[in-house]
Amino acid sequence: MSEEIVHPTIQDGWFREISNMWPGQAMILKVNKVLHHEKSKYQDVLIFDSANYGRVLVLDNVIQCTERDEFSYQEMITHLAMNSHPNPKKILVVGGGDGGVLREIVKHECVEEAILCDIDEAVIRLSKQYLPGMSVGFSHPKVTVHVGDGFQFLRDRLNEFDIIITDSSDPEGPAESLFQKPYFELLKGALREGGVVTTQAENQWLHLPLIASLKKSCKEVFPVAEYGYTTIPTYPSGQIGFMVCCKDANRDVTKPLRSWSREEEETLCKYYNKEVHEAAFVLPTFARKALS
Repeated sequence: MSEEIVHPTIQDGWFREISNMWPGQAMILKVNKVLHHEKSKYQDVLIFDSANYGRVLVLDNVIQCTERDEFSYQEMITHLAMNSHPNPKKILVVGGGDGGVLREIVKHECVEEAILCDIDEAVIRLSKQYLPGMSVGFSHPKVTVHVGDGFQFLRDRLNEFDIIITDSSDPEGPAESLFQKPYFELLKGALREGGVVTTQAENQWLHLPLIASLKKSCKEVFPVAEYGYTTIPTYPSGQIGFMVCCKDANRDVTKPLRSWSREEEETLCKYYNKEVHEAAFVLPTFARKALS
């Protein structure tokens, strides 16, 4: 019989996500079985089967995705950018080692090539093994995977991509540099004319000062930078936001340039639709005030 895997975040059959990034509160999930634990070169990787949310991927003790609600994040971070571009052909994902964003990108028939660059091979390898619903993205013929540092990768690429999606963990540990102005300057350089980026941009209940400074950095680099958000039960306070930026000053990213028919939306997506695209940028008064 195999030995049971123990992990410091799991006590009495419950996983606890406690972090000073969301002080005084925690997400707790009931664990059916721990499937895998390892310390990769960059982070602590834990995968468990939960009572209500299917399989859960945890990096450095923070939930990255669960099978039950991942689609709301993956669809929104992808399609807010993809549908704000008239004809995206070449796409880069920085991070996104679970494969979910790739799965969403290739739903767009105009795409010719999707490249993923993630620093941690362990996340890619383990997602392929344990998270088949997301890692299906890796097996698509238009997809190429590069294991390495997104910063380095972008330095070597100029004027190459129509869309760049930064699907990163929180700004502590390996992803910290992905929330700073030099990174956005690199993104801008790697984009073609009219290119669009989306980047994970935290939660308005918890991180408004961080989002405000992120928006300021983006506005210094891009003529268009808007904050939108999605709802997702297993992220802190049930929400996560995105900065959507564009090199074209005349583009309104808050309204989709391209859209699917209702029938296509219902076949292709579980969360995203053209109305949700627009609604994502309608902020509650406290957040609108802080970010204006």
